[in-house]
Amino acid sequence: MNVQYVNLKNSGSLRRLMAAGVAILAVAGLANCSAPSAPDTAKAPAAAASVVAPETDDTSARRLRLMTAEQYRNTLSYVFGPGISIPTAFAPVQRTDGLLSVGTSFAGITAAQMEIYQKTAATAAQQVVDERNRNFLVPCTPKNPQAADDACARQFLAGVGRLVYRHSLDQQRLDGYVKEAGATATRLKDFYAGLGVALEGVLLSPRVLMVSERAEADPQKPGQQRLDGHSLATRLSFFLWNAAPDDLLLKAAETGELHTQKGLQKQLDRMLASPRLEAGMRAFFDDMFHFEDFNNLAKDAAIYPVFTTTAVQDAREQTLRTVIDQLITKDRDYRDLFTSRETFISPSLAAIYKLPTSPGWSPYEFPEGSPRMGLLTHISFLAGHSHPGRSSATLRGKALREVLLCQVVPRPPANVDFSAVENPKGNLRTARDRVNFHLENPVCAGCHKITDPMGLALENFDGAGQYRETERGVAIDATGSLDGKSFTDVKGLAQAMHDHPAVTSCIVKRVYAYGTGSPTTGADRQMLQGLDKNFAANGYRLRELLKTVVMSSAFSKVADQSSAPAKAASVSPSSVSAE
Repeated sequence: MNVQYVNLKNSGSLRRLMAAGVAILAVAGLANCSAPSAPDTAKAPAAAASVVAPETDDTSARRLRLMTAEQYRNTLSYVFGPGISIPTAFAPVQRTDGLLSVGTSFAGITAAQMEIYQKTAATAAQQVVDERNRNFLVPCTPKNPQAADDACARQFLAGVGRLVYRHSLDQQRLDGYVKEAGATATRLKDFYAGLGVALEGVLLSPRVLMVSERAEADPQKPGQQRLDGHSLATRLSFFLWNAAPDDLLLKAAETGELHTQKGLQKQLDRMLASPRLEAGMRAFFDDMFHFEDFNNLAKDAAIYPVFTTTAVQDAREQTLRTVIDQLITKDRDYRDLFTSRETFISPSLAAIYKLPTSPGWSPYEFPEGSPRMGLLTHISFLAGHSHPGRSSATLRGKALREVLLCQVVPRPPANVDFSAVENPKGNLRTARDRVNFHLENPVCAGCHKITDPMGLALENFDGAGQYRETERGVAIDATGSLDGKSFTDVKGLAQAMHDHPAVTSCIVKRVYAYGTGSPTTGADRQMLQGLDKNFAANGYRLRELLKTVVMSSAFSKVADQSSAPAKAASVSPSSVSAE
């Protein structure tokens, strides 16, 4: 029997949920725009095993942020299994402090976006109660499938609600969902139609869509606050798994185990050993590397016929596979991402790399004499930071500064004339000619001095990432420099990036901001310095960095007020630094 499905839009519940969303967003705005609070004086807890938490007095901000579409899908996949398909994309958010995930703390919801959330929740609920899935997703059978059954509805909604709300539903809220399920079932003479409407309401709740962190007094440290157990579990799970907490993590929160050093270490070790860590870290690096730009990446097909739609998707996947293999599977030094020749190749990428083709994805190591070396020679970086019809030393250098070194390059003045460098029939035949043109223009020189010298080292790769030795018949000069370090080719650039101290401090900054959901400020300087030292002491291993962040006092201890977003530092030719 097919379900006669009625969604919330027709029942009036959507309007109530929109009102609730507006109210909770008002609270979010107040929470996220308050002034920074002074650090308190608690010392960080000592960490177990090899984890040494930085001994600082820092706290993190208590946040209320929107769940991303991927987090929503991952959560429902955990609760209902991977067979539940959620194709809807949520509204984009503004990148903040280098991360989209931090931007979710400053996002709002419009009425149109609430309609998208409603359709997403309706799609998921309809699949769950469909007769093909209900027998193994609904843990009970109604006495009469053509009538309401409050006991069965309560059992199902209480279990699901606890997982998607990230804490047990209070009695009043659960009673409301059960009542709505019963009323719809009675009206339509279909238990599962009623259950579907109630489930849609659960999945559309602002308390599900928005991650609201709650604080409580720290009983061990009078006058100080910490995240409550459920909020700590949620922060930890979204950090490592990019999804809501599982049953074991919620139990640790409910029993108070998560607020003990031993209990937190136990859950941390379990989560780091889980296959779900890969999904969490893929989400982090996808965010850090700005890979959402690949959704709109296109090249001139007449110039780069091998750069297909499949190649765009595979370029993104190649880098993520390489990062996970190097940092998670093999637990290697983060810096080696810039010099390692090991990667993965697909048929579409083999055409660009000019390699033999084999079906599916295959591990591959570029030979010693190959110009390919590290992430900077991946198609994702080279093509992703180029123009549709040619390469760009400036875009690539800018990406090196902003994405990998956490340094902001000033935007060009509004009155800059690009006609000379954009003219394909002009006298500027190579990238170095175009760079020299910029450097001779006082309006342009300031910014180009901090982007182009390292970007020129990548000029042996065209706008699609294909290797070449000449441009318009002229031999390419790939010499360059990075903050006083000169080199003759991309191999020298790769080694300079490997050795640059800002490379490791940048990943530390991004991981910390991603884990806490907060933009970093000057008040975090001591904490970040401590994390930097521990990262170095542990061989620049990502797993150890994740452990140190979680075990630090700032991960669970919160300030009375949320910190205001910090302004990113700009770099200048004479002083390259990042806040």
